[in-house]
Amino acid sequence: MAFLDVHAIQAVPPANINRDESGSPKTAVYGGTRRLRVSSQAWKRAARKALEADSARVQASERTKRLPERIAASLAERAPALADTAADIAQAALASVFRVKTNAKKDRLATDYLLFLGVDQRDRLVDVLVENADTLAGAAGDAKKLDAALKGLALRDTVATGHPAAVALFGRMVATDPTLNVDAACQVAHALSTHRVDAEFDYYTAVDDVDNASDETGAGMIGTVEFNAATMYRCASVDLRSLHHNLGGDTEAATSTATAFVRAFLLSMPTGKRNTFANNTRPDFALLSLRDDQPVSLAAAFEEAVYGDKGHLGRSVARLVEHHAQQDGCWGTSPVLCRAVYPAWVGERATGAGTGLPESTDLPSALDEIGARVRAMIGGADV
Repeated sequence: MAFLDVHAIQAVPPANINRDESGSPKTAVYGGTRRLRVSSQAWKRAARKALEADSARVQASERTKRLPERIAASLAERAPALADTAADIAQAALASVFRVKTNAKKDRLATDYLLFLGVDQRDRLVDVLVENADTLAGAAGDAKKLDAALKGLALRDTVATGHPAAVALFGRMVATDPTLNVDAACQVAHALSTHRVDAEFDYYTAVDDVDNASDETGAGMIGTVEFNAATMYRCASVDLRSLHHNLGGDTEAATSTATAFVRAFLLSMPTGKRNTFANNTRPDFALLSLRDDQPVSLAAAFEEAVYGDKGHLGRSVARLVEHHAQQDGCWGTSPVLCRAVYPAWVGERATGAGTGLPESTDLPSALDEIGARVRAMIGGADV
């Protein structure tokens, strides 16, 4: 077994980065106290986008209902002889691979649910269709012949193998064909504030430039937006052997994907109300723990809400470090490797940790060291 756990303490100023159905910041009750919450889905998407921004190393992916439309457009461009029937072929191809229906809505093709696959996987599927353009052109006018022609092609293999980093990490569910499911190698917790939060409202006004220029007074628009501010505990874990499996047993790909995910997870931020609040912070403290026993969340460090009349950050870091050490001491376990990343001023605030703070390193150095150990663990070498 091999797991890479990521723990972070991050202070976020007034913000509304993840809203519920009423537009309010999401919350949860933990330890009998109302906390700010950011859903795992929100931070997964932010991390996925940050991960794939490094296109030189990480293959892009798409999760969309518009896959038949994308395939049809590529097919028509690359095989002009199929342009008139590209939409029919794309729909039939997806029905053959995913057993999914395609609907035409407002002159656009869409599947009944989101499909998640790599851009390279989609392109390889188009490659197979283009390579068999003559056969498909002859069968396109007859649904039964087209279906028979598609079943003879290796379309399924293009989406069942060669997964991009995002699919390997976050998994894929295909409701109509579970054999194409990919079990996620990554778990992301809902981020929670380490302390109690109360809702606050920003009453705002907007001035009408034209009316005010003609001596009109008052606001052209008024409204309110709900927000709060918090110091949050964030946690994610990567099952390295599962990731290795999802990436076809490629040790280098699994190593680089794991370390790239850690960086993307730590440095990403969901985009809700970003233009309103400019809440673009980064973690103030990160603890990276490589384990060979099980993934471990440290959320219980904050089951009793942190209180600090001089802020919550220092006490939250101290709580996290102490809880981490006491957990392993109690159960007789220990991480294979553990590294902390934080600026000096955080260490000055985080007094009271019974075990003291671990020495800090910079993130690139920590990831290089962890990557070397990950490579050895999943590659089968001695650690």
